[in-house]
Amino acid sequence: MTPDDAPIRFAILGAARIATKVGKAIQDANGAELSVIASRELSKAETWKQHHGARLAVEGYEEALRQPDIDAVYIPLPPSLHKEWTIKSAEAGKHVLCEKPTAMDAHEAREMLAVCKANGVQFMDGTMWPHTPRSQQMSQVLNDGTLGELRRVVSAFSIQMPDTPDQHRYIPELGGGALYDIGWYCVRASLWAFADVPTHVYASATYHRGVDNNATAILWFSENRVASFDCGYDLTRRKWMEVVGESGNLVCDDFLSPWDIEKQRFWVHDQDGIATEIQSPSVVQETCMVESFVQIIRSKELSEYWPQVSLDNQRVIDALMVSARTGNREEVK
Repeated sequence: MTPDDAPIRFAILGAARIATKVGKAIQDANGAELSVIASRELSKAETWKQHHGARLAVEGYEEALRQPDIDAVYIPLPPSLHKEWTIKSAEAGKHVLCEKPTAMDAHEAREMLAVCKANGVQFMDGTMWPHTPRSQQMSQVLNDGTLGELRRVVSAFSIQMPDTPDQHRYIPELGGGALYDIGWYCVRASLWAFADVPTHVYASATYHRGVDNNATAILWFSENRVASFDCGYDLTRRKWMEVVGESGNLVCDDFLSPWDIEKQRFWVHDQDGIATEIQSPSVVQETCMVESFVQIIRSKELSEYWPQVSLDNQRVIDALMVSARTGNREEVK
């Protein structure tokens, strides 16, 4: 156990591209230290260490978990490996920051979270934007009555995803597909805005190489609330969200990550269409996420919110995946 003011020492399990961003965030975050980079091939770990920094490069993820001075791990591996390495990390007493989607399905996610809880370690998935000051400012608008009763959440996330043989997002066995990968963020937007889980969902999708590469979804919540979104690998980059109430709406055209880091903003419109632009502090959202994770670990009081919202996100994605295949409205289980 580290002293209260000692940095939380991280190991990264895998040298994926996202590991570069989060690795820098660990280095920049208050109270965090990047100690170990692990790869299945030592040469890759050494190269990563040389270019991006870490105290130690090791061969194999197990070797990273054997390091006695590691407090937490970041798992940037494909979804098919999340369960195995979350459980092994938790059993080794390491707190777990794991990329999204949490798992291949909610059954796996429940097992992962149960092992984390049993071993007294924090679990958090890698959904970054809810940890930012802008997210907190938007939450205040949603909760202070400015928009009246909230009724709708509409969002979109699309990108151009290159179709290459080694792209795991096009490989079903590795957890590929637009709903798993980028629809996850739109689902989180609805859970975040309504502070609730939908009862039923519907999705329509097109498929490529066995995975959904474009999808449109509807989520039904209690009290006459509805969310909808589209996501896809075959459209221009979009990452916007609108939350609609009975007397106003909130719009953020880049809620997933700011187009311009110096202009982190959103708009509130009243019922007459008069818009107020609200500026937020310029921050790096990856760093905000790491700092949020570190604060929980240092508090020695595990947060139940982050594992639960991650599981709820997975439950909704599971139902959407079934609906996209069956063409039916599905219950969220």
